[in-house]
Amino acid sequence: MSSPSTTQSTTTQSTTQNVPFVDLKAQYRSIETDVKEAINGVLERGDFILGQSVSDFETAFAEFCGAKEAVGVDSGLSALELLLRAHNVGPGDEVITAANTFIATTLAISSVGAKPVLVDCDAHTYNLDPELLEAAITPKTKAIIAVHLYGLPADMDRILAIGRKHGLIVLEDAAQAHGADYKGKRPGNLADGAAFSFYPAKNLGAYGDAGAVTVNDANLAKRMRLYRNYGSSKKYHHEITGSNRRLDTLQAAVLGVKLKHLDAWSQGRQARAKQYDELIYADSAVTPAQPDYAKSVYHLYVVRVNNRAEVQAALAERGISTGIHYPIPLHLQPAYKDLGYRRGDFPLTERYAEQILSLPMYAELSEGAAAYVADALNALAHAQVDSVANVPLRART
Repeated sequence: MSSPSTTQSTTTQSTTQNVPFVDLKAQYRSIETDVKEAINGVLERGDFILGQSVSDFETAFAEFCGAKEAVGVDSGLSALELLLRAHNVGPGDEVITAANTFIATTLAISSVGAKPVLVDCDAHTYNLDPELLEAAITPKTKAIIAVHLYGLPADMDRILAIGRKHGLIVLEDAAQAHGADYKGKRPGNLADGAAFSFYPAKNLGAYGDAGAVTVNDANLAKRMRLYRNYGSSKKYHHEITGSNRRLDTLQAAVLGVKLKHLDAWSQGRQARAKQYDELIYADSAVTPAQPDYAKSVYHLYVVRVNNRAEVQAALAERGISTGIHYPIPLHLQPAYKDLGYRRGDFPLTERYAEQILSLPMYAELSEGAAAYVADALNALAHAQVDSVANVPLRART
């Protein structure tokens, strides 16, 4: 939204509201009866390991994503790892991904013995910048993991074109983008496979850790099903050296209930995001970009401000909870000091890590609460932020 004129003033709230960053209790209240029924069904059947609810959810989720196969696993990290293993990515290989993603993306690469190679983000979408990909490719590069950060699909056509040109595997980290739209298709069916997290706060969340992989190749799906279950498709017969990465049947039952509501919940998030877009002044904060090729499902609604610590503290005083996703870039994490990156290697990622602030976002967020958040941000940031919208962006080459 444009800045207010000199005669305008931000509406003053006479009372403090409590606006949580996410409200899982509100979601549960809306589906409580169905969830209890689904859980009781598992308890009655007693099929707690790879039971009926797992296969039912896998079928439904694959259909939802437009993919041929879905394989349920115990976390989003496991989903990425199994996807890499299924594609024979391992020691000696390099995998390119975004410098500003959550560490699970690179931990999956590390877990198969490959080396993460990072690239900076696009100045506007915050997703991996396709223009930087080719410079990062070496003879050791085996795959690219495109992260659909904050719920917005990456620019997959450009990323796929580069991947195909160099004979690389292209994978989706769709952990934050369940049900988003990319040119009429959903994440999970945009590349050579996709990994999803069902952490409780995700748009589609379990009541504990859970995840899934989607692919269009039955052989890949078979390999991942073997690996998640001790390398076995028949009890005490082990075809490969696998692991225990199974999706819990109780979690699958919960996910099966929630999946039926996901599109409606996405619409609720999009409505609140649109409201934020309209209400937040341009010189109060930089709001999320909306490229014409994709529709975000706003797992997170992330703005940028220059004086984040002060703004975050002041919002908290007004009862507004916020988050930072993510405060320390991967190349500056102690866990990855061996990669040899230094401060300054990814300037946009580093700059944005100091500016980004995630506002309350969930399907049940009311119009009034969203207006209260926007009004509070405008009142605080308008007087304090130094032209965030005019921060110089890296020039295109």
